[in-house]
Amino acid sequence: MIIPKTREEIELMRESALIVSKTLGMIASEIKVGVTTLYLDKRAEEFIRDHGAEPSFLGLYGFPNSLCMSPNSQVVHGIPNNKPLESGDVISVDCGAYKNGFHGDHAYSFEIGEVAEDVKKLLRVTKESLYVGIRELKLGNRVEDVGNAIQKYTEAHGYGVVRELVGHGVGQKMHEDPEMPNYGKRGRGKLFIEGMVVAIEPMINLGTKNIRQHKDGWTITTADGKPSAHFEHDVAIIDGKPEILSTFAYVYQALGIVSNEEEEFRKVPFVI
Repeated sequence: MIIPKTREEIELMRESALIVSKTLGMIASEIKVGVTTLYLDKRAEEFIRDHGAEPSFLGLYGFPNSLCMSPNSQVVHGIPNNKPLESGDVISVDCGAYKNGFHGDHAYSFEIGEVAEDVKKLLRVTKESLYVGIRELKLGNRVEDVGNAIQKYTEAHGYGVVRELVGHGVGQKMHEDPEMPNYGKRGRGKLFIEGMVVAIEPMINLGTKNIRQHKDGWTITTADGKPSAHFEHDVAIIDGKPEILSTFAYVYQALGIVSNEEEEFRKVPFVI
């Protein structure tokens, strides 16, 4: 059952989402060649707690860390470790924060040093597909309208769309209804309603759509060992239209990127 949120609850969720956005911005300023994912994980936990929130992922279903950090062929749920990042790596950083009774859940895939052009394109197209999907989150549409838009956009570039892992509703629980697949047929799935909040998160592979799970019970990698990309926003339906609660603005500020990609999904311009 989809749980709609009141305007007041959505504002509380926006606060949680923006803590995650700021955490990713902090990560963006520190992530580089030679840094370990375990170091970044510890910094993220400190940062989240310093902002009056708790790391959503730490202990969730038994997960041992505050960040899911998934480099290269890892799709999602990578466990931070002491291996230094290398030039040419790409890494998905997925983060959650819990404050005022609500979760925020947000992810960005970073380039480390000099990254191959085909991998750069994978990240660019995956991020573009996120907004392609968000445009379909509106009254009158259904769950698979979002997935269909993402699937068509990414498969047109020859990429594999992961089937086993999906986005989800978010609120007082990290994972709520509805599941939000990144594939599907238009007109299928649950009907969207006013006040719903979901995490839309394309997980797109350079090669095959197939994945495998490692013995640690968490790490998911591509079956062919090729890189994967992952981007995620928290999005609410307000007045029948999608409004992004999270932002990549803090990441872009740290990386020196200028972008207006989020403007169409905000009632007022976002100012840091």
